[in-house]
Amino acid sequence: MSPFYLARGASKVLRRITAETSVELKILSEKWQLLLAGIVFQYIHGLAARGVHYLHRPGPILQDVGFMILPELGKERGYISETLFTFIFISFALWTFHPFILQTKRFYTVLIWRRVLAFLCASQFLRIVTFYSTQLPGPNYHCREGSPLARLPPPKNAAEVFLINFPRGVIYGCGDLIFSSHMIFTLVFIITYQKYGSIRFIKGLAWCVAVAQSLLIVASRKHYSVDVVVAWYTVNLVVFFLDKKLAELLDRSAGSSSVLPTSVKDKDNKLKEENTRLLSLNSVEAADRRPWTQMNGKHLENGNHLDTETTIA
Repeated sequence: MSPFYLARGASKVLRRITAETSVELKILSEKWQLLLAGIVFQYIHGLAARGVHYLHRPGPILQDVGFMILPELGKERGYISETLFTFIFISFALWTFHPFILQTKRFYTVLIWRRVLAFLCASQFLRIVTFYSTQLPGPNYHCREGSPLARLPPPKNAAEVFLINFPRGVIYGCGDLIFSSHMIFTLVFIITYQKYGSIRFIKGLAWCVAVAQSLLIVASRKHYSVDVVVAWYTVNLVVFFLDKKLAELLDRSAGSSSVLPTSVKDKDNKLKEENTRLLSLNSVEAADRRPWTQMNGKHLENGNHLDTETTIA
């Protein structure tokens, strides 16, 4: 391919990115509150997971059907589940930003992330309530009896708690078991793509990846089987009910000019406008269907003679 075509293609992509950025920034200026709240809640979720680590007490690993069925991967292969999760996260994030690059667009990036963060925050809130209600002995290697990381000493100051020792404190956390945070992200991402994605093969493949992620989490002994099972039905129910409450996203591929999602109230207003417009059209059509009769080259309408001769200039 010649440099001329490469330069022209790059110029088109740059113009597309610039145009999309201006539109997304306009939406962001109006819809930033929920986005900011969702991002802040991610920190609150991390803070809660750090706090429950102080309450964690290591003990014998509980009996688990998944542990009986799936062979243990071991410490040296524990990275496999994390690698798959990283792949899922990056793939979904890139897909949500495809309107900046590709010509075909189905949604606005700001609006899709508002929706995703709403699902994540609701699920994470339920998770916080659950793992603070009952602390189970962690099955992960660094959470078992004899590990120096299984228990945290009392914090010396508030900064030690609020800084959550990121990222080490997140990677080597204990006590935040029911239910799996990895599965919350995985299922929210896949359900979102299931609704707004366009490639059927990837939709089917994504569910297979979710099943594989579930099995790897248990095989890595990062969670009990119950943590994964509860995540599967809880996240699906949360998304099911929240999806009905949130404003629906417009399909950009349909050629809609609006950049805002339609709420139920907006839909009702538009429906009333359409009904009013149809009634007015029907009245006009009814008037146009009045009886006409022809008399000696002239048309008679409601007793009035109308000359149909036209003058051609």
